Amino acid sequence: MSIYDTILSDLKDAMKSKDKDRTRVLRSLKAALLEKEISERKGGEAKLNDDQIIQVLTKAAKQRKESIEQFENAGRDELADNEKKELKVIEEYLPEMMSEEELTKLVDATIAQVNATSVQDMGKVMGAIMPKVRGKADGSMVNKLVRQKLSD
Repeated sequence: MSIYDTILSDLKDAMKSKDKDRTRVLRSLKAALLEKEISERKGGEAKLNDDQIIQVLTKAAKQRKESIEQFENAGRDELADNEKKELKVIEEYLPEMMSEEELTKLVDATIAQVNATSVQDMGKVMGAIMPKVRGKADGSMVNKLVRQKLSD
């Protein structure tokens, strides 16, 4: 069963159990996925693969994290709590995130693979590593680790 099918199935279950919060989040995910599917359509019918679905989910999770930070800075704890609940639902469908240790090993291996020696090689390293970690690691964390390793 694909991630998309799982989301649809869980949406039906949430609607049957009258879980309003979960239903709202899953409907918004479904809408975002349909929007992506339509934008990817080139003449024919296009189904999203799991990588594309993970991109949409990652973007939704990132938006929630940014909202949480802004609400907390503004002292709007009730809105931040609501965003945290939504983020928790979204994260159920994302793959397990890589640990910092695993990410560090991958960064080291990629730096060696592309023969990077300084911060000027940052683009080469990021271009090689991001497809490997898409959906499994935060891009800003990867960027920070690569920059740290190349500036040493």
